[in-house]
Amino acid sequence: MADEKGRPAPELNTAAPEDNAALSDGSGGFVLRDAKAAAEKERKMTLWQGVKLYPKAIAWSVLISTCIVMEGYDISLVNNFYAFDQFNRKYGQQLPDGSYQVPASWQAGLSNIIGLFINGIVSERFGYRWTVLASLVCIAGFTAIFFTAQNVQTLLVAEILCGIPWGIFQTLTITYACEVCPVALRGYLTTYINFCWGLGQEIGIGVIMSMLDRKDEWAYRIPYALQWMWPLPLFIGIYFAPESPWWLVRKGRVEEAKQSLLRLTSLDRETDFDADETIAMMVHTTALEEKMTSGASYWDCFKGTDLRRTEIVCMVWAMQNLSGNSFSNYSTYFLEQAGLAPRKAYSFALGQYAINMAGVFGAWFLMSIGIGRRTLYLYGLALLCTMLFILGFLGLVPDTHRDQASLATGSIMLVWALCYQLTVGTVCYSLVSELSSRRLQIKTVVLGRNLYNIVGIVNSVLTPHMLNPGAWNWSNYAGFFWGGICFLCVIYTYFRVPEPRGRSFAELDVLFEHKVSARKFESTEVDVFVESVEENVIDGYKETLVRKKHNAGADAEKERAA
Repeated sequence: MADEKGRPAPELNTAAPEDNAALSDGSGGFVLRDAKAAAEKERKMTLWQGVKLYPKAIAWSVLISTCIVMEGYDISLVNNFYAFDQFNRKYGQQLPDGSYQVPASWQAGLSNIIGLFINGIVSERFGYRWTVLASLVCIAGFTAIFFTAQNVQTLLVAEILCGIPWGIFQTLTITYACEVCPVALRGYLTTYINFCWGLGQEIGIGVIMSMLDRKDEWAYRIPYALQWMWPLPLFIGIYFAPESPWWLVRKGRVEEAKQSLLRLTSLDRETDFDADETIAMMVHTTALEEKMTSGASYWDCFKGTDLRRTEIVCMVWAMQNLSGNSFSNYSTYFLEQAGLAPRKAYSFALGQYAINMAGVFGAWFLMSIGIGRRTLYLYGLALLCTMLFILGFLGLVPDTHRDQASLATGSIMLVWALCYQLTVGTVCYSLVSELSSRRLQIKTVVLGRNLYNIVGIVNSVLTPHMLNPGAWNWSNYAGFFWGGICFLCVIYTYFRVPEPRGRSFAELDVLFEHKVSARKFESTEVDVFVESVEENVIDGYKETLVRKKHNAGADAEKERAA
């Protein structure tokens, strides 16, 4: 392959062949051989072959990702109730003009989410499956606080408590989707999570719209009560889900990892698949990462080569909010302040969330025709920046044309939503799952999502003040502020975000280890099987190989005897 200037790209031969002595003798040689065979098969695997081989993995990943549909519904209620008159009369304050608004400070507080750090510790210790099940039990209990809340302070308590399982769903679903599928499916299953966000928000808006004509407290209590429809069916389904084979390998439970992998695949005669080879690739990658990384704590995310990976993952998450996403999260509230009637504002929001879902499939199409994650993210940010400035200039339209300006604002926000979902909003999920190491993935993604939430907290303080007529009342002029921030995101992405498309996890490890420039990631060739790993790391797999060899010999002996 060639670099950006057309010169042959250097091959990263990072260790001499003799350094592989640990893998060349005895059972260790099988690990290297099988891992190399599995990596080669994954590299050549097409999308259709991946679908045929991993249909069960797709189904289990889709099921666990449905937890995000539940969360998207929950969160959409909080953000969109701010434009709901019945909600504002119950929990808000009366303004001089006689209308009611939830104070900007409480709007900010209600949007805070916590609990992500707990996920980084608990899920890596107890496994993904049991962590999700425990979170579903918690969310069922905490929903009762939303349903019975008598004041805005109680709503804040419910939001904080629900933040614990919500934080777990936000990151664990991504990690599970990334670890149960091959390279050919990785971008699709991880970005599907963004579709789940849109679906949950769409359901939430639809429920709120159905309650607009009610004038009693059930107008907002019924939507809260409907949150109970999610946990039980999800709990039953996920109870039978297989654990991530990558997690089992990291725990040294290699035989269980193989059984889990077999539950995720559907073998047929046309597929040249060997579960032992795939497990060997996981063992080799885990061994390689243990050699590169001294530990697996949060602190290790900031050491050596993982510091760069943590920085990029954190920024990729943060730029979702910095690109104006938090601005659009208050779309119904913003459109009301721009002059639209409540029903029209919710109709625009309903269209926006429908576009969010359609945008995911559009992003899949763009990825399928060979457009990389980095390219989509970079050009997406540039388009978002342009449209944010257009929103700002619409604020200059005279009051005599306010109705036309408000409709134009709503239209631009729909176009903005489509562009966002085609690029930044969807591709982010693929980037954060691929750019972190397997060993530190949960913790790296947790750190990234925490920065996303910290930026979201800042934004949730700023945005309501920008839009609230009882505060700064910027209306469309807020587009200038977010447009400037988005321009800085474009610059960062160009210089720092690499292209992970088509790379195995081990290849990404080596590229980061050798500090390859983000702009040369895609063009640089790398051979991960010249890396040396320690013998004791693969002991668990060696035992499996010995057992496999013994069983094969016993079967052959039986055949001869027969």
